[in-house]
Amino acid sequence: MAASQATNINWRTINVDALDPESAYNFDNSSLTPGLAPVSAAEVQNLGQQIRQLLRGGDAEGALRGALEAAPYGGDGETKELHLAAVVEILQSIKQADMSPMLNRIYGSPGGIEVLDTLMKYFNHVVALVRIKHVDLASPFRYKGMSQSAAGSSRMLSPQATGFSQIQSRGTAEGGGQAMS
Repeated sequence: MAASQATNINWRTINVDALDPESAYNFDNSSLTPGLAPVSAAEVQNLGQQIRQLLRGGDAEGALRGALEAAPYGGDGETKELHLAAVVEILQSIKQADMSPMLNRIYGSPGGIEVLDTLMKYFNHVVALVRIKHVDLASPFRYKGMSQSAAGSSRMLSPQATGFSQIQSRGTAEGGGQAMS
């Protein structure tokens, strides 16, 4: 009986890597992710209200720093989208002339490098959204709660004809293509 079962097994389908104790198949992947406390959408909405209060009081730097220090790493997708919308709202409320001095002050403060690192992660995420989802940044940025008509009106950018050509003819001989005499 055992001999007939052995002849019916297709030996090519056995995953020999799973039998190796040092194989990646036997590695606990949960040890790669840090243990983060879950963040609820209600907590992010509460943080958003605090941020708006700071913005109304004129403390854009405190609002930005507070939002970036409380990034919801342990949250789900909706929670992260809510927080992204709050960060974008803060960035839109800061004047362009005030941005560089503010970022320099944050950089020089304790923990400022980590805060600016988080800000760069948000910038990269927004750039990815623009590339993948073709979010139209020409209109006011409405990420969470965007209406269907606004989402459908997003347009993809395409190259526009300028009338200038970057291809130029070059002479074949030295001296600018002049004939030899």
